[in-house]
Parts: sequence; C-alpha cells; structure tokens
Amino acid sequence: MLDADRLLPYTLAVIALILAPGPNQAMVVARSLNGGRRAGIMTSLGVNTGTAFHTVAAALGLSALLATSALAFMIVKLFGAAYLLYLGIRLLLGRDHAMGLPPDNAVPTLRAGSANAYARAIVTGILNPKVALFFLAFLPQFVDRQAGSVFLQFLMLGAIIAAVGLAFDSALATAAGSVGRFLARNPRAARWRERITGTAFVALGVRLAFERR
Repeated sequence: MLDADRLLPYTLAVIALILAPGPNQAMVVARSLNGGRRAGIMTSLGVNTGTAFHTVAAALGLSALLATSALAFMIVKLFGAAYLLYLGIRLLLGRDHAMGLPPDNAVPTLRAGSANAYARAIVTGILNPKVALFFLAFLPQFVDRQAGSVFLQFLMLGAIIAAVGLAFDSALATAAGSVGRFLARNPRAARWRERITGTAFVALGVRLAFERR
C-alpha cells in the first residue's frame, strides 16, 4: 500500500485543509449552538459519512460525471442549496424546535434529535458537488498505481480525511455545545441562537447555489 513518502505529505495537507474554516465547520458550530454537543458531534459524523460517500464515488469514477456534465453538477448543487435553505428558513420561522435542547430527563427526545442531526448532515454532505470534484482532483495525486489496489488506496486516503475531520469537528462541537447550553438557560437567548443558526444555514445554501465548477 502507500508508503510514508506519500502518506506524510498527504496527512499534513489534509490537516491544513481541515483547519481552514469551511462549510462543514460552520454547520457543526451552528448545530452545536442550537442542539448541544451531542447534536454537533452527530453532525460531524454525518458530514464525514458524506466524505466516505464521496471517497467511494471517486474511487468508482462516479465523481467524474460531475466534472464532465454541467447539468449533473447544477442539479446536485441546487438540490443541496435548497436543502440548506429549507433547514435555515425553518429555524428562522421557529418551526424546527426539534433541533433545540430538550430537558435533561428527556433522553428519547435527545436521541431522536441526534439522529435527526446525523441524517441531515449526511444529506447535506452528499449533495455538495464541490466535495465530489475536490476528491476527484485531490486524491489521485497521492495514489500510486504500482502500490496495489487503487480502489483500496482511495478508501485509505478518504478514511484519513474523515478521521482528521471528525476529530477537529468534534472538538468544535464540544466547545460550541458548551456555549449553547449556557445560552439555553435564557429563553430570549435561545431564540436568538435559533436565528443565528438559521442564518448560518441560509448563508451556506446561498453560497452553495452560486458555486461554480
């Protein structure tokens, strides 16, 4: 498989990319502020599940479709942008209270909220064509066709991105979740927290809608 001469620079590049602020980090922070640490961590798991999806897609060559077809890119992009706008508008209108913090004894509600955050993050991660194109352009640079199965190398490289991303995003979720729990004690602050989160999702949706290949 891959040797240290390829893995070391690749891992350093991944760390640099993950540390740079981006849509995934913004989503994790927004979800943590509004839903708490667990919702933020589940969001991190969701977006990194999307990373795994794009890794497999790139390995199978499916991402090439988005690189060559303007129509396919546009369709996926608009679906992703519409979904983010939908989530943001629901929060701004106060219709997504399931994302809020439940009482301490409401364990079933908390689990449902975490599962909801995970599912939504997966959808958002998969419906971002820029991620697919990034994987198609970035991963092949570190693949050695003489080192064995190209498919397995793609999976290994994608797993590294997912692991680094999960570790960093979980730390963000923990910090932002603590702030969100503090704000939740004040009902007025909780409403502003929802507005801030909704605005963040709307901004991410608009950003994605105007992305170019």
